[in-house]
Amino acid sequence: MAKKIIQLILFLGLGVFFVWFSVKDLKPEDVEIIKSSAVGILNPKSLLFIFLSIVCGTIAHYFRAVRNILLIDPLGYKVRKTTAFYSVMTCYLANLAIPRLGEVLRCTILQRYDQIPFQKSFGTVVVERAFDFLIFVLLLILIIFVNNGLLSELIVDKQQNITLGTWINAKWAAIWAMKYYIAGFVTGLIIALVIRYKKKKRGGLKTEKKQPKIVVKIKNIAVGLWQGLISIKDLKHPYLFIIYTVAIWIFYYLGTFLCMFAFDFLQHLSPMPAFVIMVVGAIGFMVAQGGLGAYPLIVAGILVLYGVDYAQGLAAGWIGWGAQTVMILVVGFTVLILASFLKVENRALLPSVSTDGEE
Repeated sequence: MAKKIIQLILFLGLGVFFVWFSVKDLKPEDVEIIKSSAVGILNPKSLLFIFLSIVCGTIAHYFRAVRNILLIDPLGYKVRKTTAFYSVMTCYLANLAIPRLGEVLRCTILQRYDQIPFQKSFGTVVVERAFDFLIFVLLLILIIFVNNGLLSELIVDKQQNITLGTWINAKWAAIWAMKYYIAGFVTGLIIALVIRYKKKKRGGLKTEKKQPKIVVKIKNIAVGLWQGLISIKDLKHPYLFIIYTVAIWIFYYLGTFLCMFAFDFLQHLSPMPAFVIMVVGAIGFMVAQGGLGAYPLIVAGILVLYGVDYAQGLAAGWIGWGAQTVMILVVGFTVLILASFLKVENRALLPSVSTDGEE
């Protein structure tokens, strides 16, 4: 419990820090721009686009729920779509309050209403997270590649007018000048590892040092990613799993893209900024509690790259964050009420599949 409280304080603290960091340099005229931008969405057209954005986000979560059913099915258990959706939305709702609590409640709901053993459903959540993280990394690489020219022109030192591209080239030149030292170090490291391996194989190393926690954690993440990836081939409908995954990201994108139409100063932009916000903005939800402060700051930074005023971008980021948070709160509390009327399945195990007597 103490660990959860520390995590909550840490994530909330980061959120507060990002809020402070995003507004610390604002001038009075910037504050007025933010106020006018926020008031500017109070019209039927803008509110309609925000509502459609919320709907798209809800549909994305529905596809996430039915995709999870595909992962549970090979285990010999049947999950109703309603239960799966309720569990996903409860997960997001709980994570707004306490980090990682949602994954536990998600599996608890599946166990309570459809009799899915907690350990088995939690294993599918781990696989799902690993696969989604892999997709996220691939999309992030794609964004960097597609926007390479734009990022190269980003000013990182206003006083000396140094762009990101110039800065990277300078750092790379410095590294390349030390190529022989680096090659020697890597070669020596490889030789040391080979010698250590041979000694261990001959029994020369009686005891093995305990690996640092960070090394163990990285190994576990790598193993989880690999196991999550290869487990897809064992599904009854692997192609359907891919289709649902694509649908999740499509509706995430549509939710972001439609939200941009709520603002007059964003309607001239191409579809690319919405794609960048969808992917990079997810980092905000990873580093701060519910994306508080971090998501609006990231959105503002991205929109600045596309020529949007920072204050306007910050307003759009806060409203976009608010729309997502409202969606999770409204749908989340709604499914909690509906779950109380959900019939408990007395038998979830499929009779055609044996699971060593578990029912």
